Amino acid sequence: MNTGVKIIERPLARIGVRAVDYVTLLKPELTGLSVLTALFGTFLAQSAGFELRPFLVVLAGTMMVGGGAGALNQFIERREDALMKRTERRPLPSARVRPVEALLFGSLLSVAGVVLLTVAGSFLAGTVAFLTSASYLFLYTPLKKYTPAATFVGGIPGALPPVIGWTVVRADITIEPVLLFLILFAWQMPHFYSLAWLYRKDYERAGFSILTVGDSTGRRTARRMFFYSALLLALMPASLAAGMTTPLSFAVTLLLGAGMLALSWMFLRNCGRAESEAGVKSMNVIARRLFFASLVYIPVLILVISAGRL
Repeated sequence: MNTGVKIIERPLARIGVRAVDYVTLLKPELTGLSVLTALFGTFLAQSAGFELRPFLVVLAGTMMVGGGAGALNQFIERREDALMKRTERRPLPSARVRPVEALLFGSLLSVAGVVLLTVAGSFLAGTVAFLTSASYLFLYTPLKKYTPAATFVGGIPGALPPVIGWTVVRADITIEPVLLFLILFAWQMPHFYSLAWLYRKDYERAGFSILTVGDSTGRRTARRMFFYSALLLALMPASLAAGMTTPLSFAVTLLLGAGMLALSWMFLRNCGRAESEAGVKSMNVIARRLFFASLVYIPVLILVISAGRL
C-alpha cells in the first residue's frame, strides 16, 4: 500500500515542481504589477459604466505578454542570472528547465497575448503590447550590459501597461493614459535604483552596466532617486487638473509622493558617509525602506484614485 502511494506521489511531486518553475519563468512579481496597472487603466477608461469583458481581455492579455517577456528575459540572461546570488536559483541557471523550453514557452505566450489584445481589444492595444514586449527584450535587456541609460529605456515598457488597458476600452490615447505612463515611469526610477543599490555587487558580478555598479559614493544614484521622486510628486497636480483624482485622493497621493521624496532626500544626505562601513549600512537601510515604500505606493495610489471615482 505504502509503495503504491509513493509511486503516485513521486510523479505528482515532479509535476508540482515543474509547475512552480514555469510560474517562476513568468516573473510573477513584475507581471503581477503590470497586470494590476493595466487593469487600472481599463477601470479609468470605463467612464460610461462597468463592463466585465474588457477586464477579462486585459487580464489574460497582459498576463501572457508580461509573463512571456519574463520567460524570454530569463532565457536571454540565463548566464548572467547564474552569476548573481539573487537569481542563481532560477529555473534556467539551476538547469531545472532547458533553455529551449523557456524560449518556446515565452514566445508562445507573448504572441498569444498580443494577438488576444489586438483581436479582442483593439489594434492600438495590440500595438502598444507588442512595443512593450519588444522594447523590454530587444532594447532594455541587451543595453544593461553596456550603459546605465538602459534603466531609462527600461522605464518605458514598465510604464506602458496602463496604456494597454486604456486602449482596449477606448482605442485612443488621451491625457489620462499619458499621465499614467509618466507617473509609472517616474515611480520606477527610485523603485529600481533603491534595489540596484542593495544588489550592486550582484550586478557587478554579472557584468551589468547599472549606475550603482560604478557609483561608490551613491551620489549619482541618490540624485536620480531624488529627481524622479520630485517629478512623481510634481505630476500629482496634473492628475487633479485632468480629473483623475478628487481633492481627497489628490491629498493622499501627495502624502505618498512626499514620503518617497523624503526617503530619497535621506539617502542623498547620507552619501557622504559611504566610505565607512557604518555609513554604507545606514544607506542600505534607507534604500531598503525606499524600496518597500515604492512597493506600497502603486497599490495605494490605485486604491485611492479608484475609490474617488466610484
